Amino acid sequence: MHHLRYSGLPFEEQRAAFLEIVAADPLLAKTLARMRELALPDWLVVSGALYNSIWNHLTGRPSGYGIKDVDLFYFDGTDLSYEAEDAVIRRAAQHFEGLTLPVEVRNQARVHLWYPAKFGQACPRYTSASESVGYFASKTHAVGVRYDAEGCLDLVAPFGLDDIFSFRITPNRVLDNQRTHEAKGRRARENWPEISVVPW
Repeated sequence: MHHLRYSGLPFEEQRAAFLEIVAADPLLAKTLARMRELALPDWLVVSGALYNSIWNHLTGRPSGYGIKDVDLFYFDGTDLSYEAEDAVIRRAAQHFEGLTLPVEVRNQARVHLWYPAKFGQACPRYTSASESVGYFASKTHAVGVRYDAEGCLDLVAPFGLDDIFSFRITPNRVLDNQRTHEAKGRRARENWPEISVVPW
């Protein structure tokens, strides 16, 4: 059970291990450096590319295994138009050209505008990129990193890191996201059979 060696440790120890693994991952290190150069307001790399990289490291799988893309959130409430976000997405596509994985860019200030049509329910109007992470369907997925002003990696983890280090996907019932939680759990188990999925 060597892959569970950080499970149950105090948060500060898990945080140090998490950031060390992320910083040492060649794929993430390169992507994060590019994101810093792009300098979007209140930016945050979130979710899959992060916790998947941790699971790959702890199970001896190669960097990038099972990762489809990298999710980049930013928060800009000055212009909530589709056109403004689209312009950022196009600028980012050029900026990230040549990276191994595609980068999905989304303005978290706009989520409340399209979320009801896509998911059939309302979601709050977020006030920051970090706040939106707390509304993911699974607590395990609620994690983000970015560089702070001093150039150190900063972590956003509203539910801590123990679910990630315990290979456990735990539901976040703040919104009715049962379908998403179950679908992501199934998909994760196909790549990392070490994972357990807590029922909704």
